[in-house]
Amino acid sequence: MERVDFLGLQAFLSIANWGSFNRAAASLNLSQAALSHRLKKLEDELGVKLVARTTRQVTLTSAGVDLLPSAQRIVEELSQIFGKLRAQGRESQDLVRIGCLPTIASSHLPLILQRFGQRDPGVLVRILDHSATAIVERVRAGEAEFGVTIMSAQHYDLDIAPIHQEPFVLVCRAGHRFAGEKAVTWSDLRDERLVKIGEQTGNNLLIAAGLGGRYAEMGWTYEVHRVATAIGLVLGGLGITVVPRLAFQTAPGSDLVAVPLRGPSISRTIGIVTRRGHTLSSPAERLARIFREYFQTV
Repeated sequence: MERVDFLGLQAFLSIANWGSFNRAAASLNLSQAALSHRLKKLEDELGVKLVARTTRQVTLTSAGVDLLPSAQRIVEELSQIFGKLRAQGRESQDLVRIGCLPTIASSHLPLILQRFGQRDPGVLVRILDHSATAIVERVRAGEAEFGVTIMSAQHYDLDIAPIHQEPFVLVCRAGHRFAGEKAVTWSDLRDERLVKIGEQTGNNLLIAAGLGGRYAEMGWTYEVHRVATAIGLVLGGLGITVVPRLAFQTAPGSDLVAVPLRGPSISRTIGIVTRRGHTLSSPAERLARIFREYFQTV
């Protein structure tokens, strides 16, 4: 494949357009010597003279006339391609797409984004507040640069770095018999109406694995998909629920309390998931760093 001398073609077109080495050099912000060097290099590569220069005028040779329309098309197409790529580069620097668990997004993401906005005020953050499984798939597909989700099984094509571990807690109304306890056990909950959060959600799978055979003995009365819905049912007096400690901060009002759970203590680990071998954009790397810094303090 023949190599295209883009700078030489650009110099040739500028000379043809201006009819003057002086004005052509000025339009390209070059010295006349540099412009002449680019033209000569192109002519040497082609083996023909493209420009005839006298003390009075600059004209194109027959070879230059033949080359002119093709050179104009090539340079125009390359300029359009370069412009499109530059625009894509600017867009990638001005947009960060992340996945984030709803329990994290609703209660902690605002503070994290405030800190990020102070450092990167011009960057748009697109948040995919999906389930743990969906976040992994969005990251894998390249639809999110990274995800903040529950750490689970290892994936050959993903890297997951832990940033925080939190226990599950019992949430009940302030007037409930458990409200004043320092801690309760799972056995204490057997006769209670329990609100389950999604049979196949990451949180429920962790609870089921932690309880083993005792899971089926619990008094599951309602099943919902979102933590916020479970807390709403508790507020309505329909039962009690078990949620990650950080998720309890989303509870409206002051009529609810969180009580530590023992026997066993069950926790989940929050991590940042990225595609293996993929380098984050600079804004995404800064946002991920803020996530790590934030969860060191909560």
